[in-house]
Amino acid sequence: MARKFVCRPDYPVADTPNGKLRGFELDGMFHFRGIRYAHAKRFQPATPVEPWEGIKDATNYGPVAPTYGDPIPAGEVMIPHRFWPEKEECQYLNIWTKSLDADAKKPVLIWFHGGGFSNGSSLEQAAYEGDALCEYGDVVVVTLNHRLNILGYFDLSSFDEKYANSVNAGVTDLVAALQWVHDNIAAFGGDPDNVTIFGQSGGGGKVYTMLQTPAADGLYHKAMIMSGSDNFHRESDPPHAPIAEEMLKVLNIPREEYEQLETVPYRVLMKAFIRACNNLQTGINWGPVANDYHMGHPCDVGFTEYAKKVPTVVGTAIAEFKAFVPGLPCTAPEEEKMAAVREIYGAHSDEVVEAFQKAYPGKDLSVLAKLDYWVRPGAVEFLTVRAKSGPQAPGYNYQFGLVFDINDGVPAWHCADIPFMFHNADRVPVANIEGVTEQLEDEMAGSLIALAYTGNPNHKGMAKWMPFTADGKETMVFDRRSECRANVDTELLEKIKTYGPPSGITKVSVPKDVDEEESGRDWLY
Repeated sequence: MARKFVCRPDYPVADTPNGKLRGFELDGMFHFRGIRYAHAKRFQPATPVEPWEGIKDATNYGPVAPTYGDPIPAGEVMIPHRFWPEKEECQYLNIWTKSLDADAKKPVLIWFHGGGFSNGSSLEQAAYEGDALCEYGDVVVVTLNHRLNILGYFDLSSFDEKYANSVNAGVTDLVAALQWVHDNIAAFGGDPDNVTIFGQSGGGGKVYTMLQTPAADGLYHKAMIMSGSDNFHRESDPPHAPIAEEMLKVLNIPREEYEQLETVPYRVLMKAFIRACNNLQTGINWGPVANDYHMGHPCDVGFTEYAKKVPTVVGTAIAEFKAFVPGLPCTAPEEEKMAAVREIYGAHSDEVVEAFQKAYPGKDLSVLAKLDYWVRPGAVEFLTVRAKSGPQAPGYNYQFGLVFDINDGVPAWHCADIPFMFHNADRVPVANIEGVTEQLEDEMAGSLIALAYTGNPNHKGMAKWMPFTADGKETMVFDRRSECRANVDTELLEKIKTYGPPSGITKVSVPKDVDEEESGRDWLY
């Protein structure tokens, strides 16, 4: 049966303070795509959009932020992707809503996409589409693009005062998007005083970045960080100024003409950056840097007073990036699984196995060999520091423990929880598990919706989820049978820290050579 589609010159129209926007209606849901929320000159802060006359079209997704290196298809059955035209002027957002009544005051959910602070877009993963979550929870869903990599996080302050915050230019985009939503979302049936920000991986990092950026205070009220509270961006970058100076040499630009960096085509700019890093044998982990605009990682500098007032959920996946590493399937002989464990933990393998079985009763031993010991400890530390900071709102923790029915059993990977949280499992082939998917979608998407409505992720369709405490480290384990337990893996994480390999936190590395980088790269995130 055909779905009901409506798109006329004057309907559906949202009348915002800046001007009118025309989207389209599909089966009673309104879709608005490619709404410009800010402008920005290269390396400079985002600025508001100006009002307009007439009705602007909002039926097409806007350009996404430029990234360097062509994507190589990989793992599409696990993480289906979509790509879109790139442009530096990428400050666009998308909205799904069931009402255009300014008095509807529905909760608003704003999604920050993954890909670190270097890659990705608001529509890159098929599971990012917001219609199912909008329908399921009767909420307004917003996704957005923003500046990344060298355009969003390169410190050029040594050249000119106008670049004083160029190292956090991408952060100013996020704040500008939140401000736009605050000022305009009522026209889409949303409540500007009930906004939840959530994101995964780099998107989760953007959530905690907002928690630590005073300019965003009051523009959001709840938060969810999915696989994004790790320690990667706590590593200190080398000073950016020498790299910038070397780039000028690579580009044959005189030092006094540094403003030419604002007009060099993006691909040329990135080639020069990579060449400069190779010449200096250094690199940059793109991401926010502490200054008088952004306070820095809360585990290093403490949580802001506003962050302590925000109910915050922090989650991880049981295998994260290690799920992508070849290993033994669940169907392998037990002696082979144990041999794989012994390769990692040596003489201490038996006690690590005992702690693993206590943490995850009934979980196949093959999972231990792929167990994440990077992102999960960062999440626990984040919530522990928060719990000890005297918060005025609770924090909650989850671990996505599902082993998927692919390749004889693969434990939940980085991004595996996204389709369930978005109620989009039907868009991701591997997420469809008979007798499991529907329950997990209801539990996980339901917890996000409950958080948005009440500030508490508990709802009737799941086991009781206890707030995280420094002593109990209470964790909801989402699985074929979900349950919340205290100190789920406290002992296990301690043994892994003591007996296992390094955590996986990487130091700043030199980028690949220009020619090698241009050949493409795996886009599996």
